[in-house]
Amino acid sequence: MEFGTERVKRARYAIAAVFCVHGAVTGSFATRIPWIQDHASISAGQLGLALAFPALGAAVAMPVSGAITHRFGARNALRGLLALWTLVLILPSLAPNIWTLCAALFVYGATAGMSDVAMNALGVEVENRLGKSIMSGLHGMWSLGALIGSAGGTLAAHLGSDARLHHLLAALVLTALGLAACQGVLDLRSAPDAEAPAHFTLPPKSALIIGAVGFCAVFAEGASLDWSAVYLRDVLSTDPGIAAASTTAFALTMAIARIAGDKVVDRFGPVPTVRVGGVAATVGGLLVVFAPNVPLALAGFALIGLGVAVVVPLAFAAAGRSGPNPSQAIAGVATITYTSGLIAPSAIGAVADATSLVVSFGLVTVLAFGLVVGAQVLRGAGREAATLEPAGK
Repeated sequence: MEFGTERVKRARYAIAAVFCVHGAVTGSFATRIPWIQDHASISAGQLGLALAFPALGAAVAMPVSGAITHRFGARNALRGLLALWTLVLILPSLAPNIWTLCAALFVYGATAGMSDVAMNALGVEVENRLGKSIMSGLHGMWSLGALIGSAGGTLAAHLGSDARLHHLLAALVLTALGLAACQGVLDLRSAPDAEAPAHFTLPPKSALIIGAVGFCAVFAEGASLDWSAVYLRDVLSTDPGIAAASTTAFALTMAIARIAGDKVVDRFGPVPTVRVGGVAATVGGLLVVFAPNVPLALAGFALIGLGVAVVVPLAFAAAGRSGPNPSQAIAGVATITYTSGLIAPSAIGAVADATSLVVSFGLVTVLAFGLVVGAQVLRGAGREAATLEPAGK
């Protein structure tokens, strides 16, 4: 039997809730990093080292997600992986030193990556069955969850709350919400004659090409999020309060653009949408580089956010349709984008140290133009669900 239209529509809201919960974990963690640094008694350099471990953990573990989904089915796999991710939020704040913090963040990244692949694969399946774009909106829900988690973390930090207590309570609440949301996702399983995927495999060539486009978008996103406030302060000598607000404004712009992005993709198609977005991001980068004042620079950062907002969701969607194993292809794209997010902040800093921040954002502008050149690879191959089917069929 096939799922009815109403069942698939309900599953869309369920997977959207899953994305929101996933994002809330990230927001809850990020706001308490200063507390975690003080608790572990580590320097800024040691903290930078520790913060590389989530990406390392994700890169190692993400290829396993496809095998877990094949073995247990999409719903059970997502339920277990999401619960692990929400509960692992507790670990970093418990770390008493650099070594235990690195280990905790490795596990944190591994569970984040596996659950990320599982929920994106299910999101692509729902999109296929609905016959319209939903991936941008799902990633918008992730951004919304991150904002909610950040707001809660900011309040906890303002009240002087111990991050161990804050993260324990947040983990329990988010685990309960995540398990409830997973009840509504589609219960899909691999076709009876489908071969079990290997636990560790290299991503297919199609995923590497799609991932390269995602790399450009995530690099521009990470650079803008982490360096926009510093750029406004150091290059344009703006007030620290206004500079700091630019980061929040950029994140909010991204969330709104992603939530609204599905209608644009359905109206114009993924390739024209990404090309126009690439043009907007390129113009934004040029505004940042040549801006003589703060308002123009802020407009530039806003255009970068608008331009790259839908690229990663579309990259995951295209990867999910690029071959017979959606989880494997999505894992490949996710690994590349996670890597981009890891190296972007440090790369911008390295270029700035060697030259200037203006030159650094010249690099961002070049990568933004790469979206215009590479948009064609996100065309996808239709929305047919080829590898998973309802449980019991």
